[in-house]
Amino acid sequence: MIEVSNRISRIAPSMTLAISAKANELKASGVKVINFGVGEPDFNTPEHICKAAKDALDKGYTKYVAAAGLPALKKAVAKKLKTENGLDYDPSQIIISNGAKHSIFNAVFATINPGDEVLIPKPYWLTYPEVVKSCGGVPEYIYATPRHGYKITAAQVEAAIRPQTKMLIFNSPCNPTGAVYSEEEIRAIAEVCVRHNIVVLADEIYEKLIYGGETHFSIAQCSPEMKDLTIVINGVSKSYAMTGWRLGYLACPANVAKAIASFQSHSTSNVNTMTQYAALAAIEGDDKPMKDMIEAFGRRRKAMLEKLDQMKSLNLDYVTPDGAFYVMLLCDKLYGKSYNGKKIHGSMDVADMLLDYKQVALTPGVCFGDDDAVRLSYALSTKDMLEGLDRIAQFAAEVK
Repeated sequence: MIEVSNRISRIAPSMTLAISAKANELKASGVKVINFGVGEPDFNTPEHICKAAKDALDKGYTKYVAAAGLPALKKAVAKKLKTENGLDYDPSQIIISNGAKHSIFNAVFATINPGDEVLIPKPYWLTYPEVVKSCGGVPEYIYATPRHGYKITAAQVEAAIRPQTKMLIFNSPCNPTGAVYSEEEIRAIAEVCVRHNIVVLADEIYEKLIYGGETHFSIAQCSPEMKDLTIVINGVSKSYAMTGWRLGYLACPANVAKAIASFQSHSTSNVNTMTQYAALAAIEGDDKPMKDMIEAFGRRRKAMLEKLDQMKSLNLDYVTPDGAFYVMLLCDKLYGKSYNGKKIHGSMDVADMLLDYKQVALTPGVCFGDDDAVRLSYALSTKDMLEGLDRIAQFAAEVK
């Protein structure tokens, strides 16, 4: 028998696998399951992006390229960061990786030593703590409460810092909450990080998916000192409906970029070449399909929130999200009560019962470190979304 390493033993299995498997079984048997668990746009990749990949194949662009990324793509990313975010990076400071998740792993692996503590606001994207643990770091959590719009404060960051603290993972717009931090809130957090020399991993993958008049502001924009402490993570998955293409990127200080480029050359080498040409077309090309998608998400968000407003009398509540395509539905007032003779203890019970009895799939908040809520995605058709919300309302009304 082969024993697995200690480092991989520390990684927790996904708590959503059982729900996903059950939902797929129901679908396979012909049952209509309304799926609110989707973490990707339900739009096809725009045609001009797909064409760029096909053209690359036709032109024979199927060989290795530099491990850190196609020079033309790195140049385009640097231009994007300058034009859209006011951030000056040389292309040598850009690393193209196999999705933003890969970029996050590279960033943590390159900067965290065993025993270093990493501050993670919760609710959090469930991969963050697992990446930290796999790199020998220690996750420490800061609770972003619904009362404060699921956003942490500078004072909370200050209070959480200890001698072992090395990094803050900062995600705005946020998965799973949809929270978007204001420039003022971000500048206050940046001041604390600069004062204590805390590295910030800024996950900005949902940057373009913002609604309600809010705007994106990168923490790296706060000051030259903060920029030197920041690793910016982004990619094409969410903004361009390119989840399956697997391309993310990071921007960081030159010494860190050099180390990551060396590591990636020995781990995965380059992202597949035709995907890089597709990403180049996405970043440099027509952005109308992207804007149309964001407008559609905005309409769905409005429709979901209007429906949820009607459900508040059923012991359900929510915090208005300004970004991404998620809503955290607070369901803790149902706990201690029963449905169909079964007691509800937490978000996993809510998720299981909704799938079993109402054929609604969603993600329990316990997966994100917050057992008081479940996550709803509005990356599905408005028709299905409203039908699914009706099923959730029926469930809540039948809870005794």
